[in-house]
Amino acid sequence: METYSFLRHMADSWFLLAMTLGFLGLCVWAFRPGSRKAHEDVANSIFRNDDRPADATPAQTRKEA
Repeated sequence: METYSFLRHMADSWFLLAMTLGFLGLCVWAFRPGSRKAHEDVANSIFRNDDRPADATPAQTRKEA
């Protein structure tokens, strides 16, 4: 079997299977029940260094400025 045919066969069958399994594994890992805390922490990380109180309304922050 020549090299091109062998590589083409591997890409058509085994690599497709490996990519599909990798994709499904990443989906399961991202949506696993234990990752909720990590996702909430990352989602709220942009507000970590916010100077105004969390219960302040936009009208209250305009009066202070």
